[in-house]
Amino acid sequence: MPDTVSKFGVPDLGIGVGFRVPHYGHVVDDHPPMDWFEVISENFMIAGGRVAGGSPRYFLDRLRAHYPVVPHGVSMNLAGPLDPEHLDGLAALVADLDPPWISDHLCWTGTAHTRVHDLLPVPYTPAVRDHVVARIDQVQQRLGRPFALENVSSYLGYRDSVMAEWDFLASVAEAADCALLLDVNNVFVSSVNHGFAPTEFLDHVPVDRVVQLHLAGHSIREGYRIDTHDGPVCDEVWALYAHTIRRLGSVSTLIEWDDQIPEFPRLQAEAAAARTLRDRALAGV
Repeated sequence: MPDTVSKFGVPDLGIGVGFRVPHYGHVVDDHPPMDWFEVISENFMIAGGRVAGGSPRYFLDRLRAHYPVVPHGVSMNLAGPLDPEHLDGLAALVADLDPPWISDHLCWTGTAHTRVHDLLPVPYTPAVRDHVVARIDQVQQRLGRPFALENVSSYLGYRDSVMAEWDFLASVAEAADCALLLDVNNVFVSSVNHGFAPTEFLDHVPVDRVVQLHLAGHSIREGYRIDTHDGPVCDEVWALYAHTIRRLGSVSTLIEWDDQIPEFPRLQAEAAAARTLRDRALAGV
């Protein structure tokens, strides 16, 4: 099994976690063992903001002095109208951080006049693919480094869709020549909600485009799986992660835990579980 299979030449950073407010002080002061951190781009797209001891950019500067850092966006609105100010702010952050890649979601988050603060799915059609590809081209030209597109969890479908989600995702990535951030939990959540086999999705993702994996917990409400990031990774997602690693090889992996955030040692334990499972899968166990 290869150590890396990505065509983008980015490193395998190992196992990381999200950099979240409750852990800022502990992480930047004590430097706990962790391979890398992901930060939410929008939390740090702030002009100035380097007030010692309290500002987001102050903590980000201290974080990147000790760990690799990758920004991950949640409001680029790739399937909607791109906001030039948002792209300018992201470009400034990327120029400052110099990360190996950046990422955001294959979704829309609103119109030119309204933002819904959610990651909404798109119809899987050639016209929507071309629409999204044109916007990814804008992003990649502006940022000048690999851009990774993430699959979202969904709770509804569109009558106009003519492709499976995995075929649409692959088609967009190929046409835009962009990377992929494969969220294994989102695949599982959507598979339960829509009734498809999660391994069919995972087995159709282009191997050479995946630069990162996401793992997270989710909730069950009225029979639906909801992507809440408020607990540990479930057994089914761990099994799918092992399946994915056996197919992809060694890929940077990130634990997302964004609500009911535990103490940092609990987050470290979740990362350690991912490392153990990844090592076993790479060894063919």
